[in-house]
Amino acid sequence: YTILSKVHSDRNVYPSAGVLFVHVLEREYFKGEFPPYPKPGEISNDPITFNTNLMGYPDRPGWLRYIQRTPYSDGVLYGSPTVENVGKPTIIEITAYNRRTFETARHNLIINIMSAEVDFPLPYQAEFFIRNMNVEEMLASEVLGDFLGAVKNVWQPERLNAINITSALDRGGRVPLPINDMKEGVYVMVGADVPFSSCLREVENPQNQLRCSQEMEPVITCDKKFRTQFHIDWCKISLVDNTKQVSTFQEVVRGEGILPDGGEYKPPSDTLKSRDYYSDFLITLAVPSAIALVLFLILAYIMCCRREGVEKRNMQTPDIQLVHHSAIQKSTKELRDMSKNREIAWPLSTLPVFHPVTGEIVPPLHTDSYDNTSMPLMQTQQ
Repeated sequence: YTILSKVHSDRNVYPSAGVLFVHVLEREYFKGEFPPYPKPGEISNDPITFNTNLMGYPDRPGWLRYIQRTPYSDGVLYGSPTVENVGKPTIIEITAYNRRTFETARHNLIINIMSAEVDFPLPYQAEFFIRNMNVEEMLASEVLGDFLGAVKNVWQPERLNAINITSALDRGGRVPLPINDMKEGVYVMVGADVPFSSCLREVENPQNQLRCSQEMEPVITCDKKFRTQFHIDWCKISLVDNTKQVSTFQEVVRGEGILPDGGEYKPPSDTLKSRDYYSDFLITLAVPSAIALVLFLILAYIMCCRREGVEKRNMQTPDIQLVHHSAIQKSTKELRDMSKNREIAWPLSTLPVFHPVTGEIVPPLHTDSYDNTSMPLMQTQQ
């Protein structure tokens, strides 16, 4: 990996296409750009963050990622260049921010992507998922070297390179809970020039596939060579053999489902005739409006002009029925008038003891000489 050696100057790096590229942005080299203001005898440890973008654009290229956990840790640019970018210099603007003094320092990183070596192609690629590592821990040269050494001991290739490293969060993984120092996990893809070893092929066994489907740990003989430092999820390992290139070209056999050739497309002429929309207007608006108006007039005639009235109803009603109806109304009115004139007091048991607003004790409405023995307290009493 390349370490930034000078600030405020252009730095040229020459990664190869298809090989992992790592560039570390060390805070120590940017501290000299910011004036320190510590007390005598103290060491300045200002929080510094970095912003990286492609020159003239707000973000980085698609193959380049950046990570910095805290303002007190170094930033890392990493990714795997593609073949399409070979020969095109990529200028990355690196801006350092001092979070204490709000000062900035800028540096340009020129990435010159070289073509991959033809003499040693890497057709066999394996991707491992390591559960006990974060991406910045795996990007460290010592940790990555230990992992490649373990893979080389199991695979026994003549040439082995790290192709790409991806965080599990970029693959749709969840942020782990802060319990027991849990890690987010990282995917590491490596390539070699020899076929896969028998140990790596053990994942494809039906027994191990069944155990993976039941969310059980498969039995891998070479797992002990990784277990001391790396916890690999063998159910998520991916083996790709690029030597077996399957041709995607298929000859088209015309038959059912294939449309016949209609020749060249002929666009319509520019001289189109004008269309009269008056008839469409009559059909869509005038006709429904006329029908609605007729229905409204019919309903208005029925509701307003066909009312019978009280006089016509009385004329059609027999006299004896009108006499009975009048007698019933007169009797009902007399009973209501008699009920209004009743002056019988309510029993004391039904009156409130306290005033509902002030809470004071309410004196009884009846005098002590009032005789209420003849009034029943309940309807069932005789």
